[in-house]
Amino acid sequence: MLRAFWQKHPEAESVLREWHSVVEHVAFRDFHHVLEFFNSADYVPPYTVFNVGGNNYRLVVIVRYRFKKVFVQNVMTHREYDDWNKLYRKGKV
Repeated sequence: MLRAFWQKHPEAESVLREWHSVVEHVAFRDFHHVLEFFNSADYVPPYTVFNVGGNNYRLVVIVRYRFKKVFVQNVMTHREYDDWNKLYRKGKV
């Protein structure tokens, strides 16, 4: 999913690779542990939303702390995230 996004938005590749590198090497214990690495992350139940690339991109993931797994649900531009967030608030996501 990350690769498909940066093929469409090549300027996002380096920040997505950097995010992936961190996530691949850290076994997050809880959301507070996520914030130690990504202080701009938000918890939007059941998702954790990462703001990457200087507020240009959003990664929507589900973190399964017990199993030390991160599942990418969506990668979006800031504008796409705003549209997604409107649907989320209406319960349509």
